[in-house]
Amino acid sequence: MEIKAESHNVRISPRKVRLIADAIREHSVQEALRILSVLYKRAGGALQKTLKSAIANAVNNKKLKEENLRIKSIEIGGGMALKRYHPSTRGRMHPYKKRASHIKVILEEVHGTKN
Repeated sequence: MEIKAESHNVRISPRKVRLIADAIREHSVQEALRILSVLYKRAGGALQKTLKSAIANAVNNKKLKEENLRIKSIEIGGGMALKRYHPSTRGRMHPYKKRASHIKVILEEVHGTKN
C-alpha cells in the first residue's frame, strides 16, 4: 500500500533539495526524521514537513502504524521559476531564475523486521 504527500513550489532549488533527499532515501521514517533533525540545510525543513504529512496521511487515513512505514521513493521536480534581472553596467541587465521545487514523498508499509 502506498501513501503519498506532496509539496508544491517550495522556494528552494531542486538541486539543493535532491542532496538532502538522497540522504534519507530508502530509510524507515523514524530514521529519516532523525537524519533530517541533525542536517544543517534549509531543504531539510521542507522535506521534514512533507514527510510528516505523509506519515499523518498513513496514520489517520489508512490506519497504519508509524513503526511499519518506510520511504519507498522521494521525487524532486522543478517548480515555477521566478525570472529576475540583475542591473549591470552601461544600462544592461543580466537575467537569472529563482527556482522552486515540487517534493513528492511515497511511503510503503513494511511487515517484519526489515528496515
